[in-house]
Amino acid sequence: MRITLLGTGTSVGIPMIGCACLTCTSSDPRDRRTRTGLMIEHGDRRLIVDISADFRHQMLRERVNRIDALLITHCHADHVFGLDDIRPFNFQYGPLPVHASESTWRQLRKVFYYIFESRHIGGGLPQITPHTIDEPFEICGLWVTPFPVIHGKGEVTGFRFSDGVREVAFVTDCNIIPEQSLQQMLGLDLLIIDALRYKPHPTHLHMEQTLAYIDRLKPAQSLLTHIGHDINFADASRHLPDGVALAWDGLKIDLD
Repeated sequence: MRITLLGTGTSVGIPMIGCACLTCTSSDPRDRRTRTGLMIEHGDRRLIVDISADFRHQMLRERVNRIDALLITHCHADHVFGLDDIRPFNFQYGPLPVHASESTWRQLRKVFYYIFESRHIGGGLPQITPHTIDEPFEICGLWVTPFPVIHGKGEVTGFRFSDGVREVAFVTDCNIIPEQSLQQMLGLDLLIIDALRYKPHPTHLHMEQTLAYIDRLKPAQSLLTHIGHDINFADASRHLPDGVALAWDGLKIDLD
């Protein structure tokens, strides 16, 4: 199983428009962050988690010529506004299987109404095959276990992926992880988790919270993602505990 961090930034990306802070003006490429997304490759299959407005750039950067499925954590702009850019894959391979929770589908049908209404159907629209997530399922040769996390007043889907040997979890956009979901996150080889900034935030984990969850869960390795410009790569990396690192765009982890 190969994990690629397609994007590791918060909703505005880094550099942020109009900002001249240390991180936004950094020359370190690891401080340049597109919006959050994940790619998992297993054998010859390729799975995407979340599809931001930076999806086209991410696919070109990684030279991806085919994807087999898409999972969506929730319907916020920085996680879904790249959906139209699946069309080049549709042209070659037909409709793309898309998996999301029932509540996320309700919102997606409003935001992307033109995909679902027959009067808008035409050759230039994204083609998807919708699947509602309500229990663990198998896709691309991986066993996927969804679990809820709290994002302010809303709910986001976290995912645990297993190939029968290695265990990976992806948890983005949350400020609380319920106890039952924490139980789904034990025994991980890799945890990829939200860490927006140092100060508390009403809808995201801040650094102290994130590190506390990591200390409790004790994964073999942890990567921090959905990072805002308050966190500078070089400065933050000097202070993180062993086994914890900031992710960066394009980072690849091979779990054999």
